[in-house]
Amino acid sequence: MHVPNIPSLTDADPQVADLVHAEAQRQFEKIRLIASENYVSTAVLEATGSVLTNKYSEGYAGRRYYEGQQVIDQVEQLAVARAKELFGVEHANVQPYSGSPANLAAYLAFLEPGEKVMGMALPMGGHLTHGWSVSATGKWFESVRYTVGKDTGRVDMDEVRDLALAERPKMIFCGGTAIPRTIDFPAFAAIAEEIGAVLVADIAHIAGLVAGGAHPSPVGHAPVITTTTHKTLRGPRGAMIMTDSAHAKAIDKAVFPGLQGGPHNHTTAAIAVALGEALRPSFSEYAHAVVANARALAEALVERGFDLVSGGTDNHLILIDLTSKDIAGKPAAQALDRAGIELNYNTVPYDTRKPFDPSGIRLGTAAVTTRGLGVEQMPLLAEWIDRAVVGEDVEKIALEVSELMSAYPMPGFAVS
Repeated sequence: MHVPNIPSLTDADPQVADLVHAEAQRQFEKIRLIASENYVSTAVLEATGSVLTNKYSEGYAGRRYYEGQQVIDQVEQLAVARAKELFGVEHANVQPYSGSPANLAAYLAFLEPGEKVMGMALPMGGHLTHGWSVSATGKWFESVRYTVGKDTGRVDMDEVRDLALAERPKMIFCGGTAIPRTIDFPAFAAIAEEIGAVLVADIAHIAGLVAGGAHPSPVGHAPVITTTTHKTLRGPRGAMIMTDSAHAKAIDKAVFPGLQGGPHNHTTAAIAVALGEALRPSFSEYAHAVVANARALAEALVERGFDLVSGGTDNHLILIDLTSKDIAGKPAAQALDRAGIELNYNTVPYDTRKPFDPSGIRLGTAAVTTRGLGVEQMPLLAEWIDRAVVGEDVEKIALEVSELMSAYPMPGFAVS
């Protein structure tokens, strides 16, 4: 059953309560390899579901437009202080509702409509909000896109520099949603400085790895850092923007009143809880275990003949091109789901297929590491993936998966 228990919801709306319990059961039984998902602690769940959701708090601590903020101000100040301590930044804004609004705030703060922004192309592993055409950021701003090498699957920083010098964007994004390799923040910073652009590091996927010392930090290189608070950071569905002091005022003004009204105070409290957890020594151990598991899984997949974009991984994320397996990403992901292994179909660099029916799948090890799986289980996961992508014994694999995961406790669920 779901933990914390939900007796009031069960009495008031048993239909919704049943769905909550069903989702908790599903998460417990499956191997969750979606790279953007994780399990939050019971403490984070409790904060998210607290009475703080009742309070409206437009503005910032000490400068609100509503009365009764004595407690809320302390909650937000605590989250800000912990973000600054964890990441070593001068300023943190914990109010953005999610990662996309956080990135939009950077545009509003530092660009005028029609000015140039440079980011990684979406099919190469970038994010919609880094200037892709279907996003508002690609419609309202002139987008310049860098790619990865066809043979290497990696960003060529010399090519990025050449593009930046030719196009002179006002803002550069580094980071993305399907980048399995270490981001070279110093090289991006040097390019941005050379052309006078604002560098924004979007670390939504790797924030927990940065916090735990398992990935280099953008602090000191990128004056603006955006991130979600879930994924590898193991917090609620929210976001933060961290800056140096010179860029703080513009970012705060862009978030409120530029893009948002009142922050979600229950989420702010849950962010504070997650940041407090990330400040503990055990979180660094977790972050390094995430990377170790990803590398072990990548090696096991390569041994089974899978083609990995860039040949492997430096972080939590693995991107697989299934072309050589004669199956597209979507049917493979659907077969894996039936086998109890949850991930997503994904485009790969220079994909010849359409985005809704691409050639690849994307997976990550943050959630399974939270459950306690280690490098010794990764070859078994690779075996199951290998069998399931062609639809072999998916029902049998699902039973084997459920049996394995029953031995690993899940925050937010208890076997009734």
